[in-house]
Amino acid sequence: MKRRDFVRTAGGATATVAASAGATGTAAAQEVQPDWPSGASEGNGGEYEDLRGEDEVTIEVGAGSDGLAFGPTLAWVDEGTTIVFEWTGNGGSHNVQTVDGGGPAALESGNPVGEEGATYEYETSGEDAGITHYHCVPHTAVGMHGGIAVGEDVATVEVGGANTGWPENIAHVGVPLHAHWVGISAILGIFLTFVFTFYMLKYGESAHTGHGGAR
Repeated sequence: MKRRDFVRTAGGATATVAASAGATGTAAAQEVQPDWPSGASEGNGGEYEDLRGEDEVTIEVGAGSDGLAFGPTLAWVDEGTTIVFEWTGNGGSHNVQTVDGGGPAALESGNPVGEEGATYEYETSGEDAGITHYHCVPHTAVGMHGGIAVGEDVATVEVGGANTGWPENIAHVGVPLHAHWVGISAILGIFLTFVFTFYMLKYGESAHTGHGGAR
């Protein structure tokens, strides 16, 4: 291979690697979520669902392997949506109550109950617009917290939505894991290209390269 041809080919390969890395970063789209208060977002379970467009949604009370979570823990709904809190019967007796100063929705299911199939319904309205942090009073100390966002006029943040792989906390700050590996691969490819280019420029043509008609 001629040195000039090698440099041209190596340059094209480098550009391809860089373009692939850029394309991957673009494909790692951002997802918009409500800006949950820490008390709600750190609740057991940690599951989030965008349930806008639904007239009625169900949130399990006593979800998770130990029955000490709400499922989903965080939910975004429309104004006018009916939220049905349904007890699983696991984890002991629970209730649903807005924490003091936790937001506009006045959730109050009453005394804790443990019966499977028990329900508490709450129909959201314009007065509930925003984000509400609620909890189970008997299990608040062990992290049984949740949150609901109502309507479109809520504070939001961008989080990594295209990649949900391990580790999960990287996705939450909007840095998809696979983009790191692509970036490392791109840097390595560029470095190797420079090494081979230097080698060819220093030592000339390959001994196995044809010389046309010359002998």
